[in-house]
Amino acid sequence: MKFPAGLPIGESWIEPAATIPVIFPYDGSTIADAPEGDVELARSALDHAAAVRETVGRLPSHVRRKVLQSVHSAVLAERDAFVDLLVLETGKPLVDCRVEIDRTLLTLETSAEEVARLHGETVPLDLLPSGEGLQGFWVRKPIGVVVGITGFNYPLLLAAHKIAPAFAAGCPIIVKPAPQTPLATLWLVHLMRSALADAGAPESALQLVTGGPEVGATLTTDARIGAVSFTGSAAVGHRIARDAAPTKVLLELGSNSALVVADDADLDAAADAIIRGGYYASGQACISVQRVIAVESVRSELLARLGARLPTVVVGDPRDPATRVSALINPASTERVRAWVGDAVHAGASIAYEAPGDVLGPIVLTDVPDGLPAWDEEIFGPVIAVRSVPDVDSALAAVNATRYGLHASVFTSSLDTAFAAIDRLDVGGVVINDVPGFRSDVMPYGGVKDSGTGREGPRFAIEELTTTRMAIIRPRP
Repeated sequence: MKFPAGLPIGESWIEPAATIPVIFPYDGSTIADAPEGDVELARSALDHAAAVRETVGRLPSHVRRKVLQSVHSAVLAERDAFVDLLVLETGKPLVDCRVEIDRTLLTLETSAEEVARLHGETVPLDLLPSGEGLQGFWVRKPIGVVVGITGFNYPLLLAAHKIAPAFAAGCPIIVKPAPQTPLATLWLVHLMRSALADAGAPESALQLVTGGPEVGATLTTDARIGAVSFTGSAAVGHRIARDAAPTKVLLELGSNSALVVADDADLDAAADAIIRGGYYASGQACISVQRVIAVESVRSELLARLGARLPTVVVGDPRDPATRVSALINPASTERVRAWVGDAVHAGASIAYEAPGDVLGPIVLTDVPDGLPAWDEEIFGPVIAVRSVPDVDSALAAVNATRYGLHASVFTSSLDTAFAAIDRLDVGGVVINDVPGFRSDVMPYGGVKDSGTGREGPRFAIEELTTTRMAIIRPRP
């Protein structure tokens, strides 16, 4: 880690009064003491962001693009060190942290490219007789100060999702990382503030404040901000949306993503996808496979294929390249997941597979009844639940029978079934013959219902963080 001590507030780094240990989830050891912010520092960051709002909004396109390109180069140069740090502070397997850094780099690169595409259009005002002789066009303007709040599971990537589009749009941003995982984000912020300074731009265009819910409430309810971008649980997202009104709020919330297996599916491919999609990041991903909905005629064969593959999933130290599942972010999360599994079994579900060992490994539940968290809510752990239905129509209905709607996938050999799923599934993304967790950082990403509002992905996030300004000109004769 190569960044100054303290928190980046204003044009300098401020040493807070307190620190908080950052714990390696796999063995409970402390890897660093991170600075812990407070309400006073949050207010100071807001003051500084408001003071540079106009300056940042007027930065030329070439400056904004150059800063983001410089950050991309700086992160790329430290790629391996970032990966090692992510493994330690998140406890995610090494393979998943490598994916995270690659997606972070893509987000920075594409955000820089999108600066060149931020433009408006002319408008034919003379479609009405009263508009004859008028010239009309609209442009995009920065929405103002952005507050970005990120989750613990992909701290560097989620920070990049907030920071890069906001700056590309011309907005100063204050980022608040999850208390468990601030280190990689602090390093990213340091690299970008260095690039800002080199470009002659104010470093307070990007600030970071850590802390608890009171810090978040201070940041999100200030009348001077233009938008809040939050990634996290539905309960917290709803509270932010209520408290921040009428400020624009973008929410990337949770889900209980479904994978449908039709009777004409390639069962080997489906089984591989369930293993890959259900247990990556130790199940701590909002679009990991949680609900497997199989047509009854293929249920037994699908479970047999899963049973043959599950013992090959390596559980253990996340620093080992072979590991695919490791410890959850903290013991409380592990206890909650085990409790939800126990509740499901008590209500009549069966455990078809459970990996042995001290670390919570892959679990497969079957026939979890409705109304239980293991089926209805986001479990955020290495647990999938398999249910069978009579036909594809019933499967699509089961996918929609939830308050969530982020991504879903369908395994089928039929184009009719594929297009029916795309048309009928009430989700933000439908994936055919791959995991629901497939995500490219250049596509519009987000959900419906309790899975959120707004879209991420540089192009789409930049649009969310700008407003249109209409210009109407009547030329003088």
